[in-house]
Amino acid sequence: MLPTLLILVGAWGALQADLLSDRKVLLLPPANFTIKATGLAQVLLHWEPNPDQEHRNVDLQYHVKINVPQEDEYNTRKTDSKYVAPLHNGFAASVRSIVWRSNSFLASSWVSAELKASPGSSGTSVINLTCTTNTVLSSHTHLRPYQVSLRCTWLVGKDAPEDTQYFLYYRFGVWTEECQEYSRDTLNRNVACWFPRTFINSKGFDQLAVHVNGSSKHAAIKSFDQLFTPHAIDQVNPPMNVTVEIEETSLYIQWEKPVSAFPVHCFNYELKIYNTKNGYFQVEKLATNKFMSKIDDVSTYSIQVRAVVSSSCRVSGSWGEWSEPIYVGKEKKPLAEWHFIVFPATACFVLLIFSFICRVCHIWIRLFPPVPAPKSNIKDLLVVTDYEKVAWNETKIEVVSCVEETGFEVMENSVF
Repeated sequence: MLPTLLILVGAWGALQADLLSDRKVLLLPPANFTIKATGLAQVLLHWEPNPDQEHRNVDLQYHVKINVPQEDEYNTRKTDSKYVAPLHNGFAASVRSIVWRSNSFLASSWVSAELKASPGSSGTSVINLTCTTNTVLSSHTHLRPYQVSLRCTWLVGKDAPEDTQYFLYYRFGVWTEECQEYSRDTLNRNVACWFPRTFINSKGFDQLAVHVNGSSKHAAIKSFDQLFTPHAIDQVNPPMNVTVEIEETSLYIQWEKPVSAFPVHCFNYELKIYNTKNGYFQVEKLATNKFMSKIDDVSTYSIQVRAVVSSSCRVSGSWGEWSEPIYVGKEKKPLAEWHFIVFPATACFVLLIFSFICRVCHIWIRLFPPVPAPKSNIKDLLVVTDYEKVAWNETKIEVVSCVEETGFEVMENSVF
């Protein structure tokens, strides 16, 4: 009984000590809170413990609250914190000291700091900024066989002067690069940028920060920041070396993974088989690079494959581009080739039938009767003129003979 009583007394004493300790703890706000831009769309928040804060038996933490450009909050035990956010509209945050005790905590008052918005006239910054990445094979090093390209496009601000010129930069991790290859509009203003090779890691989890500023002789151009997640803007390449074979009524399809830094097991595929005879589409979602199907052996098929990085290797993005179509099966001759055979044969057959009908029904004579010749009346006299040559000093004698058929009068006239 006595040991139990001693334990209860000790526990009560400890509880009273904690309560007294809680009453005596006075939390003071952090000191010297500052915000400093350390890179494109990146700031460093720094503060110091309050020098008047009593640290005995105090597990001090800090509660950080982001106010601009978007609300966010988190806890940390450190006295500095990096944060990534667009900075063109400024940045503002607050911090306070906190102490956790059992299921409750004590908190100090807030201290705040801010970073001013970038200078420039409203409506002069770029709009509709979009970026995409794509993995390409690298010929420069065997240590990094894959490189990531970056392409960004934008529209000119609605209130930007005609002489405005824009310049683009990107940051990924600690690397920052300025664009060297621009595309321009009709007024020679930069409206697109191309990085053939970058320091972007398509397998990484860092955000891609893109910054566009500008210059003009007539106005101050406001800068613009935007953050992109690599998986959301990555354009996955089509699968490589797609092969198709037909054995009787079986269709065998196989392919290789796309050009990518991700290994084979990180891809899912979508296969599209199009029957050109009846217009039927067959779409299959696969986790392997092989497929077999039964087919109609008197049809032509179009085969295409596309890929996406699976969620087992990173956050899934959008499907990549389709591979070039492969046509297999019994091909039909194009209609243009049959024209030279069918049309002449049809024309000859029609002419032959028409000629036969005209011959049988005398249609040609009815349509085109013969032109009538001058009539020759058998009742008319046939005149035969005979000339006898005489000497110049002799009288010329002309003999005209009139002949009629039987039943008609015969008459002879002599002219001297």
